[in-house]
Amino acid sequence: MSADRHDPAGRVAAHHRAGSGVARIGYPIGVRRVRIVARQQVTPRMLRLTLGGAGLAGFHTYQADDHVRIVFPDPDGTQRDPVPDGQGMLDWPEPFPLTRKYTVRRYDAAAHELDLDFVLHDGGVASTWAASAAVGDEVTIAGPPGAKAFPHHHDHYVLAVDGTALPAAARWLEDAPADVSAHVVAEVDDAAERGYPLASRDGVTVTWLVREGGHSTLAETVRSLRLPAGRTFLFAAGEATDIRPLRAWSRDRAVDSLITGYWKRGTVGLED
Repeated sequence: MSADRHDPAGRVAAHHRAGSGVARIGYPIGVRRVRIVARQQVTPRMLRLTLGGAGLAGFHTYQADDHVRIVFPDPDGTQRDPVPDGQGMLDWPEPFPLTRKYTVRRYDAAAHELDLDFVLHDGGVASTWAASAAVGDEVTIAGPPGAKAFPHHHDHYVLAVDGTALPAAARWLEDAPADVSAHVVAEVDDAAERGYPLASRDGVTVTWLVREGGHSTLAETVRSLRLPAGRTFLFAAGEATDIRPLRAWSRDRAVDSLITGYWKRGTVGLED
């Protein structure tokens, strides 16, 4: 295994505890064939699939927005999975198979279980697959490739997310320090999606927004926040165009940030 992927758990924990900025920390990247062991309709448009099995032994995930790639078969049904290269990376077949990235909402190492949450929408490859996937079905997942780790010792945090990034925000709230101060601004497409479960934490405020007529007010709402004294960190994830204004805002306000476009309208398989 290459040196830059050694002891990822310790390196991520050290950065959470005392690091600065965003650190890219690689994990040994695995490829695993697992089974769906449970389905749960979390909200009307958010479906949770629990993946399980011994193939998850040794799975690495230490940052709230870690993701795996679901590797889909070719149209003729051929499953072309990557293979480990012996150095903690993967060799992918050519042409690159159809894949989609999904955030690791929960990993239980003892139970060998992994939760992935899917926003259900018309036409999406992964959404269509998830909607019809049954308990017992097999699926290939690859990753996570590593963390974009950010510190857990800032005075205040702003999490600006849409529905696709709610799993990352939810996991971060569960993992954050006991005395965390944070404001979560979450934008969804339907009022019913405000039922997505977020941990109730002292010092954390949650503001729900409903996107009306396709118009996002996520960035506008974040820019209107009154930030407390001290250092603030911004985690923004969701539709790339909607969160783009927060790049300039974070620079102007000298706010440390991790801003990631999870998807973009009109673009298939966005790589941000």
